[in-house]
Amino acid sequence: MAKAQLSPRKKASPHRQVRGLRTREAILVRAVDIASAQGLEGLTVGSLASQLKMSKSGLFAHFGSKEDLQLATVDFAREIFIKEVTRPALAARKGMPRLWALLERWMDLVEKQVFEGGCFFSAASFEFDSRRGVVRDRIAAIMHEWIGAITRAVYEAQKAGHLERKTDPTRLAFEIHAISMGAHWAYQLLDDKQAYPRARTILLEKLRGISTPECPHLP
Repeated sequence: MAKAQLSPRKKASPHRQVRGLRTREAILVRAVDIASAQGLEGLTVGSLASQLKMSKSGLFAHFGSKEDLQLATVDFAREIFIKEVTRPALAARKGMPRLWALLERWMDLVEKQVFEGGCFFSAASFEFDSRRGVVRDRIAAIMHEWIGAITRAVYEAQKAGHLERKTDPTRLAFEIHAISMGAHWAYQLLDDKQAYPRARTILLEKLRGISTPECPHLP
């Protein structure tokens, strides 16, 4: 007896695939704003589906669990950060111009409220710093990327002759990040509108104090 042949599984049409990608992006745009303001734990499939006027099953078709939704949201926030901060800053000249562009664009990101709740990764870092799991690990990996970008920019500024050779790139990157995170805390929790202007002044004074005569003019 001949075996019945199974029909090949139909592939989704290109139009349906594009529509699916657009729906997923629309979900993540809203998820990033919610998470930046209410925390990643504030993300629920039910509330998100309600806000987007979708069914829970429709949303689950894109994200199988709350953890999957959180991870996708973190990665989407990273894409936004790269688009708004890292990529434009890397177009600047190597050395002090690139280092300052990274810092300036990071602070601009918060002040312009690209993320509804301020700095997405500062908020996520505070929320998950004492937890364990894949979401915390992903946030930590992205923060390592960011601090690494600052460290490399400091090192390149030294190579370009813009910063003193005795400067420790790892330590300076740590100090820069600590100042910026402190500004975020004051801006968000204390409603201190001068937090970022103050942070800019502190960072500029610090960089000017260790710059060389060959360093391009800082703002």
